[in-house]
Amino acid sequence: MQFICYPKCTTCQKAKKWLEENSITFDERHIKENNPTIEELKAWYKQSGLPLKKFFNTSGLQYKAMQLKDKLPTMSEDEQFELLAADGMLVKRPLLIGDDFVLAGFKEADWAAVLGK
Repeated sequence: MQFICYPKCTTCQKAKKWLEENSITFDERHIKENNPTIEELKAWYKQSGLPLKKFFNTSGLQYKAMQLKDKLPTMSEDEQFELLAADGMLVKRPLLIGDDFVLAGFKEADWAAVLGK
């Protein structure tokens, strides 16, 4: 299982603590140092069943500075994937990637339901 996070993010810290408290084994990946590729993002998007917009960190400074709230609706999926792959700080985090699931953002109840905790 991959845990993709930004270590300074408080939500990521909460999620990591929850995983550790529930004895869930994971490989940690720093999203800013090891950006997701377009291929990874496309696979996660497909597997998650979520709208692509859910993969954007809508509360991030970068998202706001680039005025993506207004721009995303007119961008193609390929353009959105390119943008996400270009800057890990634009990607919603944490991401938890398993063999048969993708969780974007940390909602304890959702994670517990998927992981059987």
